[in-house]
Formats: sequence, structure tokens, C-alpha cells
Amino acid sequence: MRITVPRQGAVAVLGRNGAGKSTLLKTLAGELRPMAGSIIFDGSEAGGESTEQRARRGIGFVPQEDAIFGKLTVRENLLLGATYQRDRYGIDEVLDFFPKLAQRLGQTAATLSGGERKMLAISRALVARPRMLMLDEPTEGVWIGVIEEIAERLAVLAQRMSVVLVEQHVDLALRVARYAYVMDRGSVALEGPASQVGDDPRLLRYLAP
Repeated sequence: MRITVPRQGAVAVLGRNGAGKSTLLKTLAGELRPMAGSIIFDGSEAGGESTEQRARRGIGFVPQEDAIFGKLTVRENLLLGATYQRDRYGIDEVLDFFPKLAQRLGQTAATLSGGERKMLAISRALVARPRMLMLDEPTEGVWIGVIEEIAERLAVLAQRMSVVLVEQHVDLALRVARYAYVMDRGSVALEGPASQVGDDPRLLRYLAP
């Protein structure tokens, strides 16, 4: 399969459960090794690099699983995202981006709502100032009002960097993304500009359980 991500803008990756979306992101992040092919990031091969090396090069990843430390405070979780000392200055920028977190810096992450935990996971990835941010189901289990807030923030991020979005809310994903890929059984079955994919009658077939 071949997927291209622009330097700025969002790409949506859609598909039913088990289509291979999470596997794709974990492979790009370095958590899984590709069976074949190559991963080119910023003009050079990244497929043989570790997760840490890819993160230092600017690949950020927010997994579907809970990606925060519940016993640590919001501030401590954000500091864990600072790869270098200079990244700590990015915390203020992140708090401007998700102002709700600024009110909870001393609060343990375990006491946050589901939406706030998602915001914290995204924010921790942003502290390291990635050039490409990959998100796996960032609105899963989140109240509808917070879903819209996260969607608005992702649209803003897509104006600044590369965003790869795996999302169960198809309408949201197609609204944020410029381009969309639909996966089926580990390969790309449909792709095109987000608006065209949204209107394609084949989309429902590939999303059906």
C-alpha cells in the first residue's frame, strides 16, 4: 500500500474494525516493523529507525489506548512529552491550545474526564513539536460537545503540520482532512479528496461491519 501525507494538511484513514488502520499507524510510529516496503519521512528512509529516533525526527503519535499516566499530574504528563529542554517552552503554547488543561495542571490525570484525558494525550505529543502528528481514534469515548472541540483543534493543527487521522466519526474525519484513504483487509481500497470519498457510494460498503 502507498500513502502520501502532505507537509501541511490532514489525511484521514478510514475503514471498518480490523481493516489495519491502527497497525498502519503503529508501523509508521516504529512500534511494529513493516514486513516489506519503505517508510520515507522528510526525504529519507525511516523504516529502520526506532520509535525514539522517529519521535526525535518529528513523528508524533497519539495511540488509541490510554496514553497518559493516571498517577501523575497534568503538568508532569506534559513534561514527559518534552524530548529536549527546549521543548518545555512548548507547554505554554499547548495550554493556550487546550485552555481547560491550564486549570488542571496540579490535578492527577486519573481524575480527568474522558475528553480531558484525550486533550492531555494530544497535548503531550504536541509539546515535542512534531512535524507530523498521527492520531488513532482521538474522539473515542468522548462526549459530543468535546468531540467538536477536538475537531476544531485538529483543523487548526492541520494548517501548521502534517496530520494523519484515524477516526470512527467519518463525517468529522472528512471535514478535517483534505484527502482520505479507506482501508480494507490491510490495503487501500478507496482514496481521493475527502469530499469525493464522502460522496462515493462504495464508502459504506468498506465501513460496514
